[in-house]
Amino acid sequence: MNGADRLISSLISCGVDTCFANPGTSEMHMVQAIDRSEDFHAILCLFEGVCTGAADGFGRMRGRPASTLLHLGAGLGNGIANLHNCRRAATPLLNIVGDHAIHHVAYDAPLTSDIEAVAKPVSSWIRTSRSSTSMDLDVWDAVQSTLSNHPDSLGNISTLIVPADCAWSESTERSLPPITQNLVAADPAKVEQVAQVIDSDTMILVDGNGLTEEGVKSAGRIAKKTGCRVFTPTFPARVESGPDLPLIHRLPYFPEQIIELLQPVQKLVLCGGAAPVSFFAYPSLPSHLVPDHCAVLQLAHRHEDVATTLQNLADSLGAKDYDPANGTRPEVPTSGETSVRSVATMLATRIPDDAIITGDSGGGGAAFPLMQRAVGHTWLNLTGGSIGDGGPVGVGAAVACPDRPVFALLGDGGAMYTNQFLWTAARENLNLTTVIFSNQQYNILEVEYLRTGVNEIGKRAASLFDLSNPQLDWVKLAEAQGVPAMRASTCEQFIDGLDASNSTDGPFLIEAMV
Repeated sequence: MNGADRLISSLISCGVDTCFANPGTSEMHMVQAIDRSEDFHAILCLFEGVCTGAADGFGRMRGRPASTLLHLGAGLGNGIANLHNCRRAATPLLNIVGDHAIHHVAYDAPLTSDIEAVAKPVSSWIRTSRSSTSMDLDVWDAVQSTLSNHPDSLGNISTLIVPADCAWSESTERSLPPITQNLVAADPAKVEQVAQVIDSDTMILVDGNGLTEEGVKSAGRIAKKTGCRVFTPTFPARVESGPDLPLIHRLPYFPEQIIELLQPVQKLVLCGGAAPVSFFAYPSLPSHLVPDHCAVLQLAHRHEDVATTLQNLADSLGAKDYDPANGTRPEVPTSGETSVRSVATMLATRIPDDAIITGDSGGGGAAFPLMQRAVGHTWLNLTGGSIGDGGPVGVGAAVACPDRPVFALLGDGGAMYTNQFLWTAARENLNLTTVIFSNQQYNILEVEYLRTGVNEIGKRAASLFDLSNPQLDWVKLAEAQGVPAMRASTCEQFIDGLDASNSTDGPFLIEAMV
């Protein structure tokens, strides 16, 4: 048994049996160890940003980490954008990054880099192994850290760097203690303090595991009892929704909308959520969006047991039940061209119960309020704003939950960042339907440009938002990677595409012209 064998067996012992991999020469001994293990599922991704995004989606759905296998600092750097999103989602994830042998680093070979420095902005735990004999302890510490409580924004990503000689050198086997995960609910005194003041002038901002089914039900009980309003942040990591659950609203995106929404609020209770701030700075708007007259009460942080805290608050208030959303599926548009609104409506009419939805940039977010009332589902958001996340997160969710259909709702520009996810979906035969909202432009950038105060977009500026020259062909892009695809310009065509996708267990792509 060498260090690489010990690494893989230790991962399995710690409950990590899935790896999204893009290895290189420095990882070959780990690849060999994977080849010798029948209990470890390694999935090849053609770009590191797909590896990291897929591991994020897996962790959000399973509640325990997958690993990545990345090649040196350059490979880790290629995955940073979706690790940024993963950090913001507080998803448990373990990066395994190969490095040059310890004695080789001094020669400054072409791929030498400061891997720890690359990892630092997105990692809550970092270690470079120094011996094959301590590989099992390094793995245990790394996995335990992914499931430990880290303060807001620090995230739950561990990065373990494995020099090649630590992988190829002889190692020994020993037993490891079990991995533990202990979330702590808010102090009962805080719960009682909030229970004394919560009323119809209060907003509760819920995030973390408060958006699981039990957390949502408890929030609904509180809202019915007190008349308060319950919101999530603009981009929560995971939300359970459906007609049988209470309706949880979402903060809007633009700061003016949040300021207007918060004006009548006298008390803001943070239960997993953080005080709202503007996504970007604007010359005439504040960054901190809570009005001066609004008192802010911190009940629970996101890394704490928000669901139990909400349950305790509901019990303290004597709140017995909640009002379900009680929505129905909308009528299917029977004719006309596809638009963001019509596509969102058709998704709400046809997506199966208990589906998983992953979002990114583009028009997919328009489906959320319709689906929230119409069909039971799990929604996974783009948390950190780094686009190109939705497709890889869909891959990871489909691997984590093979018995549930997954739908990735993506803008055409954002999806191009990581379009290699389609190849992995085809290779693994994942039940993943991709809907591309194809408007052939970076629409959000055009909106933001106009918000700077200009009245007209000049030719050179417009060229930086335009995706139509040359025009992307998502049907060909998908088919070239092994995914059946079709283009829909009418509602009839889009419904036909959804029906075709729902009738197969493998991947499918619909390019919706909007």
